Amino acid sequence: MYPTTRMRRLRRTEGLRCLAREAGITPGGLVLPLFVVPGRGRREDIPLMPGVTRLSPDRLAESAETIRAGSVLLFGVPDIHDRDDTGTSALRDDGPVPTAVRLLKRSRPELVVITDVCLCAYTRHGHCGVLDARGEVDNDATLPLLARMSVVHAASGADMVAPSAMMDGQVAAIRQALDGAGFTDVGIMAYAAKFASAFYGPFREAARSAPSVGDRRSYQVPPTNRREALREALLDEREGADWLMVKPALPYLDVLVELRRASLLPIAAYQVSGEYAMLKRGAMDGMWQERDAVLESIISIERAGADAVITYYAEEIIQWICT
Repeated sequence: MYPTTRMRRLRRTEGLRCLAREAGITPGGLVLPLFVVPGRGRREDIPLMPGVTRLSPDRLAESAETIRAGSVLLFGVPDIHDRDDTGTSALRDDGPVPTAVRLLKRSRPELVVITDVCLCAYTRHGHCGVLDARGEVDNDATLPLLARMSVVHAASGADMVAPSAMMDGQVAAIRQALDGAGFTDVGIMAYAAKFASAFYGPFREAARSAPSVGDRRSYQVPPTNRREALREALLDEREGADWLMVKPALPYLDVLVELRRASLLPIAAYQVSGEYAMLKRGAMDGMWQERDAVLESIISIERAGADAVITYYAEEIIQWICT
């Protein structure tokens, strides 16, 4: 018992508590997800995610100076009339995401801008790839579209693209396309271990991307399959990913721990919309102190091995830890 008692004594002053800390949150390790809609002057609240909004590129650029996170992750949310069966609006250089990237880079060139690469928000059916005649996702037909989408984002000034479609070979296809277009310095953050999770519900409302038919279990990792998630992640590493990601974060900390042991690449963990909504609603209902619960959850993710945490709480966390 003596060593434990001694450590407790050594934590009685703030300075020694900080010295003994095994994990900590830094602003540079937080990534803020943002939803971008087309047009001008638009700001739309998301009922299932209190405090999170959809913004048009001009409104996003106006708020750029107040963003304290060092990195942002952009999700495009096109209007319904801009969606078709193959997600062609995702390839337009005047779409909401490329436009937002250009404006952000003009006002905040030092801001790290990451863009989500997936077709789910751009298709009528809401799946992450194009469908074949049987109504199933056609993996190989989707790869060229993801590659072209990545090049469009890179040309607009994105620092990194984040393919989330979970198509086999997507990282290799995107790396080849980026290099071929001269964007060898644009990185790839692979949604490497992306599970078919129940915690994506609020996001699908925010991005208006819920599948109209079927579900995404055929190309996302089943929650039961830890080893499959690790295989997927290490395949992405071999295909040229610069970062790996575990999504969601808290329900899959065991996967994060094992991936940290298996790979030397930087790893991000995504505290997804359902996690955010639970923490927010719990605080609103008086179940816990919001600051304490959020910081504890982020510390647990970093303690498990994440180099960065993607979280809708990024700005609030920075305010809490820097004031």
